[in-house]
Amino acid sequence: MKINMKEFTGKCSCGREHTLAVEQIYLETGALDRISDILSSSSFAGYHNFVMICDDNTYQAAGKKVEQKIKDLRRIVLDSRNLHADEKGVAKVKETLDTMVDTDCLAAVGSGTIHDLTRYCAYERKIPFISIPTAASVDGYVSTVAAMSWYGFKRSMIAVSPILVIADSQVIANAPMRLTASGAGDLLGKYTALADWKITNLLNGEYICDRICRMEYDALESLKKSLKGLASGDIEAYEELMYGLLLSGLAMQMTGHSRPASGAEHHLAHFWEMAVINKELNAYHGEKVGVGLILVSEIYHRAAEYLRTGDFTVKGHVEIETDLIEGTFRNQELCENIKKTNTPNLLDTIRPGKLREKTEEIVELIEEIPDAEEIRRMLSSLQGAISLSDIGLDAQMKEKSARVAPYIRDRLTFLRILKYYDFYDKVIK
Repeated sequence: MKINMKEFTGKCSCGREHTLAVEQIYLETGALDRISDILSSSSFAGYHNFVMICDDNTYQAAGKKVEQKIKDLRRIVLDSRNLHADEKGVAKVKETLDTMVDTDCLAAVGSGTIHDLTRYCAYERKIPFISIPTAASVDGYVSTVAAMSWYGFKRSMIAVSPILVIADSQVIANAPMRLTASGAGDLLGKYTALADWKITNLLNGEYICDRICRMEYDALESLKKSLKGLASGDIEAYEELMYGLLLSGLAMQMTGHSRPASGAEHHLAHFWEMAVINKELNAYHGEKVGVGLILVSEIYHRAAEYLRTGDFTVKGHVEIETDLIEGTFRNQELCENIKKTNTPNLLDTIRPGKLREKTEEIVELIEEIPDAEEIRRMLSSLQGAISLSDIGLDAQMKEKSARVAPYIRDRLTFLRILKYYDFYDKVIK
Protein backbone atom coordinates (compact mmCIF):
# COMPACT_ATOMS: atom_id res chain seq x y z
CA MET A 1 0.00 0.00 0.00
CA LYS A 2 1.33 3.42 -0.97
CA ILE A 3 -0.14 6.00 1.38
CA ASN A 4 -1.61 8.98 -0.45
CA MET A 5 0.08 12.06 1.01
CA LYS A 6 -2.49 14.36 -0.62
CA GLU A 7 -5.09 13.12 1.86
CA PHE A 8 -3.29 15.01 4.60
CA THR A 9 -2.22 18.23 2.92
CA GLY A 10 -3.87 21.42 1.73
CA LYS A 11 -6.28 23.98 3.14
CA CYS A 12 -8.12 22.75 6.23
CA SER A 13 -11.31 23.79 8.00
CA CYS A 14 -9.12 24.71 10.99
CA GLY A 15 -7.95 27.69 8.96
CA ARG A 16 -4.45 26.43 8.26
CA GLU A 17 -2.83 24.87 5.23
CA HIS A 18 -1.23 21.58 6.22
CA THR A 19 2.02 20.49 4.60
CA LEU A 20 4.20 17.39 4.87
CA ALA A 21 7.94 16.91 4.52
CA VAL A 22 7.73 13.17 3.83
CA GLU A 23 7.11 12.57 0.13
CA GLN A 24 6.14 8.90 -0.07
CA ILE A 25 5.23 6.09 2.34
CA TYR A 26 5.05 2.40 1.40
CA LEU A 27 3.53 -0.03 3.92
CA GLU A 28 3.12 -3.58 2.65
CA THR A 29 4.47 -7.11 2.77
CA GLY A 30 7.58 -7.36 0.60
CA ALA A 31 8.23 -3.61 0.60
CA LEU A 32 11.96 -4.25 1.02
CA ASP A 33 12.00 -6.05 -2.32
CA ARG A 34 10.85 -2.82 -3.98
CA ILE A 35 13.60 -0.56 -2.64
CA SER A 36 15.65 -0.55 -5.85
CA ASP A 37 12.66 0.34 -8.00
CA ILE A 38 11.47 3.05 -5.61
CA LEU A 39 14.89 4.68 -5.35
CA SER A 40 15.38 4.61 -9.10
CA SER A 41 12.14 6.54 -9.66
CA SER A 42 12.37 10.18 -10.66
CA SER A 43 11.61 11.34 -7.11
CA PHE A 44 14.76 9.81 -5.64
CA ALA A 45 17.04 9.15 -8.61
CA GLY A 46 19.31 12.06 -7.64
CA TYR A 47 20.73 10.20 -4.63
CA HIS A 48 23.69 7.89 -5.23
CA ASN A 49 25.79 7.69 -2.07
CA PHE A 50 23.73 6.10 0.67
CA VAL A 51 24.92 5.29 4.19
CA MET A 52 22.78 2.89 6.24
CA ILE A 53 22.63 3.40 10.01
CA CYS A 54 21.43 0.43 12.04
CA ASP A 55 22.41 -1.67 15.05
CA ASP A 56 23.47 -5.31 15.25
CA ASN A 57 19.87 -6.48 15.75
CA THR A 58 18.23 -4.39 13.03
CA TYR A 59 21.02 -5.29 10.62
CA GLN A 60 19.92 -8.91 10.93
CA ALA A 61 16.22 -8.01 10.76
CA ALA A 62 16.37 -5.88 7.61
CA GLY A 63 19.80 -4.34 7.08
CA LYS A 64 21.24 -7.33 5.23
CA LYS A 65 18.44 -7.21 2.70
CA VAL A 66 18.75 -3.45 2.31
CA GLU A 67 22.43 -3.97 1.48
CA GLN A 68 21.44 -6.29 -1.32
CA LYS A 69 18.98 -3.78 -2.75
CA ILE A 70 20.91 -0.48 -2.66
CA LYS A 71 23.97 -0.39 -4.88
CA ASP A 72 27.27 0.56 -3.22
CA LEU A 73 25.55 1.05 0.13
CA ARG A 74 27.90 1.82 3.00
CA ARG A 75 26.90 0.92 6.54
CA ILE A 76 27.29 1.95 10.15
CA VAL A 77 26.32 -0.93 12.45
CA LEU A 78 26.10 0.21 16.08
CA ASP A 79 26.33 -1.96 19.18
CA SER A 80 22.76 -2.20 20.46
CA ARG A 81 23.92 -2.53 24.08
CA ASN A 82 23.41 0.73 25.97
CA LEU A 83 22.60 2.54 22.73
CA HIS A 84 20.48 5.64 23.32
CA ALA A 85 19.38 8.73 21.44
CA ASP A 86 21.82 11.03 23.23
CA GLU A 87 25.06 12.89 22.69
CA LYS A 88 27.02 9.63 23.08
CA GLY A 89 24.96 7.87 20.40
CA VAL A 90 25.41 10.83 18.04
CA ALA A 91 29.17 10.71 18.63
CA LYS A 92 29.26 7.00 17.73
CA VAL A 93 27.51 7.68 14.43
CA LYS A 94 29.60 10.75 13.59
CA GLU A 95 32.86 8.94 14.29
CA THR A 96 32.30 6.72 11.24
CA LEU A 97 30.08 9.00 9.18
CA ASP A 98 32.75 11.73 9.15
CA THR A 99 35.03 9.37 7.23
CA MET A 100 32.43 8.63 4.54
CA VAL A 101 32.86 11.39 1.97
CA ASP A 102 30.20 12.44 -0.55
CA THR A 103 27.31 10.93 1.43
CA ASP A 104 24.12 12.43 -0.01
CA CYS A 105 21.42 10.40 1.76
CA LEU A 106 21.16 8.37 4.97
CA ALA A 107 19.02 5.30 5.55
CA ALA A 108 17.71 4.57 9.05
CA VAL A 109 17.11 0.84 9.50
CA GLY A 110 15.69 0.26 12.95
CA SER A 111 13.20 1.71 15.42
CA GLY A 112 13.09 4.86 17.55
CA THR A 113 16.68 5.28 18.70
CA ILE A 114 18.21 4.59 15.28
CA HIS A 115 15.77 7.00 13.64
CA ASP A 116 16.44 9.82 16.11
CA LEU A 117 20.20 9.44 15.70
CA THR A 118 19.86 9.35 11.91
CA ARG A 119 17.47 12.30 11.58
CA TYR A 120 19.70 14.42 13.81
CA CYS A 121 22.84 13.60 11.82
CA ALA A 122 20.97 14.19 8.55
CA TYR A 123 19.89 17.60 9.81
CA GLU A 124 23.44 18.51 10.83
CA ARG A 125 24.77 17.55 7.38
CA LYS A 126 21.86 19.14 5.53
CA ILE A 127 21.12 15.91 3.67
CA PRO A 128 17.91 13.83 3.54
CA PHE A 129 17.29 10.36 4.94
CA ILE A 130 14.95 7.48 4.24
CA SER A 131 13.17 5.48 6.92
CA ILE A 132 13.07 1.69 7.01
CA PRO A 133 11.28 0.71 10.25
CA THR A 134 11.92 -2.72 11.73
CA ALA A 135 9.16 -2.65 14.37
CA ALA A 136 5.86 -0.92 15.09
CA SER A 137 7.33 0.39 18.33
CA VAL A 138 7.01 4.21 18.23
CA ASP A 139 5.16 6.97 16.39
CA GLY A 140 8.24 9.04 15.65
CA TYR A 141 9.30 7.57 12.31
CA VAL A 142 8.16 10.62 10.34
CA SER A 143 8.81 13.14 13.09
CA THR A 144 10.56 16.40 12.28
CA VAL A 145 12.29 16.45 15.67
CA ALA A 146 14.67 14.06 17.40
CA ALA A 147 13.70 13.12 20.97
CA MET A 148 17.10 13.22 22.62
CA SER A 149 18.52 13.02 26.13
CA TRP A 150 21.09 15.76 25.70
CA TYR A 151 23.57 15.90 28.58
CA GLY A 152 20.80 14.81 30.95
CA PHE A 153 18.12 17.15 29.62
CA LYS A 154 15.28 15.58 27.64
CA ARG A 155 14.89 17.73 24.54
CA SER A 156 13.11 17.73 21.22
CA MET A 157 16.03 18.63 18.97
CA ILE A 158 15.47 20.26 15.58
CA ALA A 159 15.96 17.58 12.96
CA VAL A 160 14.40 16.39 9.68
CA SER A 161 11.62 14.08 8.61
CA PRO A 162 12.47 11.25 6.24
CA ILE A 163 11.66 11.95 2.60
CA LEU A 164 10.61 8.33 2.14
CA VAL A 165 9.32 5.51 4.38
CA ILE A 166 9.57 1.88 3.31
CA ALA A 167 7.88 -0.32 5.93
CA ASP A 168 7.81 -4.05 5.25
CA SER A 169 4.85 -5.60 7.09
CA GLN A 170 6.54 -8.98 7.40
CA VAL A 171 9.63 -7.48 9.02
CA ILE A 172 7.43 -5.53 11.43
CA ALA A 173 5.37 -8.61 12.31
CA ASN A 174 8.59 -10.54 13.01
CA ALA A 175 9.72 -8.02 15.62
CA PRO A 176 9.72 -9.05 19.30
CA MET A 177 6.30 -8.70 20.93
CA ARG A 178 7.79 -6.35 23.49
CA LEU A 179 8.49 -3.81 20.72
CA THR A 180 4.95 -4.19 19.40
CA ALA A 181 3.53 -3.62 22.89
CA SER A 182 5.72 -0.52 23.12
CA GLY A 183 4.15 0.80 19.90
CA ALA A 184 0.69 0.10 21.25
CA GLY A 185 1.55 2.00 24.44
CA ASP A 186 2.84 4.97 22.45
CA LEU A 187 -0.30 5.05 20.30
CA LEU A 188 -2.72 4.58 23.21
CA GLY A 189 -1.06 7.58 24.84
CA LYS A 190 -2.91 9.74 22.32
CA TYR A 191 -6.03 9.41 24.48
CA THR A 192 -4.61 11.68 27.16
CA ALA A 193 -2.61 13.78 24.69
CA LEU A 194 -5.79 14.66 22.80
CA ALA A 195 -7.71 15.30 26.03
CA ASP A 196 -4.95 17.68 27.17
CA TRP A 197 -5.07 19.49 23.81
CA LYS A 198 -8.87 19.79 23.87
CA ILE A 199 -9.01 20.96 27.49
CA THR A 200 -6.34 23.61 26.88
CA ASN A 201 -8.20 24.78 23.77
CA LEU A 202 -11.39 24.97 25.82
CA LEU A 203 -9.76 27.05 28.54
CA ASN A 204 -7.43 29.42 26.72
CA GLY A 205 -8.23 29.07 23.02
CA GLU A 206 -5.03 27.30 21.99
CA TYR A 207 -5.15 26.33 18.30
CA ILE A 208 -6.62 22.91 17.60
CA CYS A 209 -7.53 20.99 14.46
CA ASP A 210 -10.58 18.69 14.51
CA ARG A 211 -9.38 16.91 11.37
CA ILE A 212 -6.12 15.94 13.04
CA CYS A 213 -7.96 14.82 16.18
CA ARG A 214 -10.18 12.58 14.06
CA MET A 215 -7.10 11.05 12.43
CA GLU A 216 -5.73 10.13 15.85
CA TYR A 217 -9.05 8.76 17.13
CA ASP A 218 -9.46 6.65 13.98
CA ALA A 219 -6.00 5.20 14.59
CA LEU A 220 -6.95 4.39 18.18
CA GLU A 221 -10.13 2.63 17.13
CA SER A 222 -8.20 0.57 14.57
CA LEU A 223 -5.66 -0.41 17.22
CA LYS A 224 -8.37 -1.59 19.61
CA LYS A 225 -9.85 -3.77 16.88
CA SER A 226 -6.40 -5.15 16.01
CA LEU A 227 -5.27 -6.27 19.46
CA LYS A 228 -6.25 -9.92 19.01
CA GLY A 229 -4.60 -10.01 15.62
CA LEU A 230 -1.39 -8.52 17.01
CA ALA A 231 -1.30 -11.16 19.73
CA SER A 232 -1.72 -13.94 17.13
CA GLY A 233 0.76 -12.52 14.60
CA ASP A 234 -1.74 -11.44 11.95
CA ILE A 235 0.01 -9.35 9.28
CA GLU A 236 -2.99 -7.09 8.68
CA ALA A 237 -3.14 -6.22 12.37
CA TYR A 238 0.51 -5.18 12.28
CA GLU A 239 -0.15 -3.04 9.24
CA GLU A 240 -3.00 -1.32 11.12
CA LEU A 241 -0.75 -0.59 14.10
CA MET A 242 2.06 0.68 11.89
CA TYR A 243 -0.38 2.78 9.87
CA GLY A 244 -1.71 4.31 13.10
CA LEU A 245 1.79 5.15 14.29
CA LEU A 246 2.62 6.72 10.93
CA LEU A 247 -0.63 8.72 11.03
CA SER A 248 0.36 10.06 14.41
CA GLY A 249 3.68 11.17 12.97
CA LEU A 250 1.92 12.83 10.03
CA ALA A 251 -0.38 14.62 12.49
CA MET A 252 2.67 16.14 14.14
CA GLN A 253 3.98 17.29 10.76
CA MET A 254 0.61 18.80 9.90
CA THR A 255 0.58 20.91 13.08
CA GLY A 256 4.30 21.61 13.12
CA HIS A 257 4.69 20.30 16.68
CA SER A 258 3.97 17.23 18.81
CA ARG A 259 0.78 18.49 20.47
CA PRO A 260 -1.55 15.89 18.82
CA ALA A 261 0.62 13.02 20.03
CA SER A 262 2.20 14.10 23.30
CA GLY A 263 0.63 15.22 26.55
CA ALA A 264 0.95 14.48 30.26
CA GLU A 265 1.65 10.78 29.61
CA HIS A 266 4.72 11.73 27.55
CA HIS A 267 5.84 14.27 30.13
CA LEU A 268 5.98 11.46 32.68
CA ALA A 269 7.91 9.24 30.26
CA HIS A 270 10.37 12.03 29.42
CA PHE A 271 10.84 12.83 33.10
CA TRP A 272 11.77 9.22 33.84
CA GLU A 273 14.06 9.19 30.80
CA MET A 274 15.94 12.14 32.29
CA ALA A 275 16.86 9.86 35.24
CA VAL A 276 16.74 12.75 37.69
CA ILE A 277 15.18 10.94 40.64
CA ASN A 278 15.48 7.43 39.26
CA LYS A 279 18.20 5.29 37.74
CA GLU A 280 18.35 4.92 33.96
CA LEU A 281 15.54 2.59 32.97
CA ASN A 282 15.84 -0.52 30.85
CA ALA A 283 12.48 0.14 29.21
CA TYR A 284 11.36 1.25 25.77
CA HIS A 285 9.87 4.70 25.25
CA GLY A 286 6.43 3.30 24.43
CA GLU A 287 6.47 1.17 27.57
CA LYS A 288 7.07 4.27 29.67
CA VAL A 289 4.35 6.15 27.77
CA GLY A 290 1.90 3.29 28.35
CA VAL A 291 2.57 3.28 32.09
CA GLY A 292 2.40 7.08 32.11
CA LEU A 293 -0.97 6.84 30.36
CA ILE A 294 -2.31 4.51 33.04
CA LEU A 295 -1.22 6.86 35.83
CA VAL A 296 -2.61 9.94 34.09
CA SER A 297 -5.90 8.18 33.35
CA GLU A 298 -6.23 7.28 37.04
CA ILE A 299 -5.51 10.87 38.09
CA TYR A 300 -7.86 12.45 35.54
CA HIS A 301 -10.75 10.12 36.31
CA ARG A 302 -10.34 10.74 40.04
CA ALA A 303 -10.37 14.46 39.33
CA ALA A 304 -13.57 14.02 37.32
CA GLU A 305 -15.24 12.48 40.37
CA TYR A 306 -14.53 15.64 42.38
CA LEU A 307 -15.55 17.87 39.50
CA ARG A 308 -18.94 16.15 39.19
CA THR A 309 -19.81 16.95 42.80
CA GLY A 310 -19.17 20.66 42.34
CA ASP A 311 -17.80 20.68 45.90
CA PHE A 312 -14.36 22.16 45.25
CA THR A 313 -12.58 25.48 45.19
CA VAL A 314 -10.27 26.96 42.57
CA LYS A 315 -7.20 28.97 43.57
CA GLY A 316 -6.96 32.52 42.31
CA HIS A 317 -3.37 32.03 41.12
CA VAL A 318 -0.77 29.25 40.94
CA GLU A 319 2.91 30.15 41.08
CA ILE A 320 5.73 28.12 39.55
CA GLU A 321 6.93 25.71 42.26
CA THR A 322 10.52 26.90 42.17
CA ASP A 323 11.47 25.05 45.37
CA LEU A 324 10.17 21.80 43.89
CA ILE A 325 12.14 22.34 40.69
CA GLU A 326 15.34 23.24 42.53
CA GLY A 327 14.94 20.31 44.91
CA THR A 328 14.45 17.87 42.05
CA PHE A 329 16.92 19.03 39.41
CA ARG A 330 20.18 19.16 41.36
CA ASN A 331 22.34 19.80 38.30
CA GLN A 332 22.53 23.60 38.18
CA GLU A 333 22.55 23.93 34.39
CA LEU A 334 19.65 21.51 34.03
CA CYS A 335 17.75 23.31 36.80
CA GLU A 336 18.21 26.68 35.09
CA ASN A 337 17.00 25.19 31.80
CA ILE A 338 13.86 23.89 33.50
CA LYS A 339 13.17 27.28 35.11
CA LYS A 340 13.71 29.00 31.77
CA THR A 341 11.30 26.53 30.14
CA ASN A 342 8.67 27.66 32.65
CA THR A 343 9.03 31.37 32.00
CA PRO A 344 6.46 32.80 31.57
CA ASN A 345 4.12 30.73 33.72
CA LEU A 346 1.77 28.81 31.41
CA LEU A 347 -0.89 28.66 34.12
CA ASP A 348 -1.25 32.42 33.81
CA THR A 349 -3.08 31.75 30.51
CA ILE A 350 -5.92 30.12 32.47
CA ARG A 351 -8.58 32.21 34.17
CA PRO A 352 -9.74 30.51 37.41
CA GLY A 353 -13.32 31.51 36.71
CA LYS A 354 -13.17 29.76 33.35
CA LEU A 355 -12.13 26.53 35.09
CA ARG A 356 -15.35 26.44 37.10
CA GLU A 357 -17.43 27.64 34.15
CA LYS A 358 -16.16 24.81 31.94
CA THR A 359 -16.39 22.03 34.55
CA GLU A 360 -19.00 19.99 32.69
CA GLU A 361 -17.10 20.13 29.39
CA ILE A 362 -13.85 19.13 31.12
CA VAL A 363 -15.54 16.10 32.66
CA GLU A 364 -16.90 15.10 29.24
CA LEU A 365 -13.41 15.27 27.74
CA ILE A 366 -11.97 13.15 30.55
CA GLU A 367 -14.69 10.57 29.94
CA GLU A 368 -13.30 10.10 26.41
CA ILE A 369 -10.20 8.55 28.00
CA PRO A 370 -10.46 4.81 28.77
CA ASP A 371 -10.14 4.10 32.47
CA ALA A 372 -6.90 2.68 33.80
CA GLU A 373 -8.22 -0.87 34.04
CA GLU A 374 -9.24 -0.93 30.37
CA ILE A 375 -5.82 0.35 29.35
CA ARG A 376 -4.16 -2.34 31.45
CA ARG A 377 -6.28 -5.01 29.75
CA MET A 378 -5.33 -3.76 26.29
CA LEU A 379 -1.61 -3.63 27.03
CA SER A 380 -1.69 -6.95 28.92
CA SER A 381 -3.11 -8.64 25.83
CA LEU A 382 0.25 -7.87 24.20
CA GLN A 383 2.29 -8.73 27.31
CA GLY A 384 3.03 -5.03 27.69
CA ALA A 385 4.21 -3.02 30.70
CA ILE A 386 1.30 -1.92 32.91
CA SER A 387 2.87 -0.75 36.18
CA LEU A 388 5.73 1.32 37.51
CA SER A 389 7.47 -1.85 38.66
CA ASP A 390 7.27 -3.24 35.11
CA ILE A 391 9.55 -0.43 33.92
CA GLY A 392 11.85 -0.52 36.93
CA LEU A 393 10.30 2.14 39.18
CA ASP A 394 8.91 2.05 42.72
CA ALA A 395 5.22 2.72 43.29
CA GLN A 396 6.13 5.78 45.40
CA MET A 397 7.39 7.46 42.21
CA LYS A 398 3.83 8.22 41.12
CA GLU A 399 3.16 11.28 43.28
CA LYS A 400 6.60 12.89 42.81
CA SER A 401 6.50 12.29 39.06
CA ALA A 402 3.00 13.74 38.75
CA ARG A 403 4.08 16.89 40.61
CA VAL A 404 7.30 17.53 38.69
CA ALA A 405 6.76 16.15 35.16
CA PRO A 406 4.47 19.00 33.96
CA TYR A 407 7.42 21.38 34.34
CA ILE A 408 9.77 19.69 31.87
CA ARG A 409 7.97 21.06 28.80
CA ASP A 410 6.56 24.45 27.85
CA ARG A 411 3.21 22.86 27.13
CA LEU A 412 0.03 23.02 29.16
CA THR A 413 -1.67 19.78 30.20
CA PHE A 414 -4.54 19.06 32.54
CA LEU A 415 -2.01 17.43 34.88
CA ARG A 416 -0.56 20.91 35.37
CA ILE A 417 -3.92 22.69 35.35
CA LEU A 418 -4.98 20.41 38.24
CA LYS A 419 -2.68 22.44 40.50
CA TYR A 420 -5.47 25.06 40.56
CA TYR A 421 -7.91 22.75 42.40
CA ASP A 422 -8.11 22.19 46.15
CA PHE A 423 -8.36 18.40 45.58
CA TYR A 424 -5.05 18.26 43.70
CA ASP A 425 -3.05 16.52 46.45
CA LYS A 426 -5.71 13.82 46.81
CA VAL A 427 -5.92 12.80 43.15
CA ILE A 428 -2.20 12.54 42.37
CA LYS A 429 -1.42 10.03 45.16
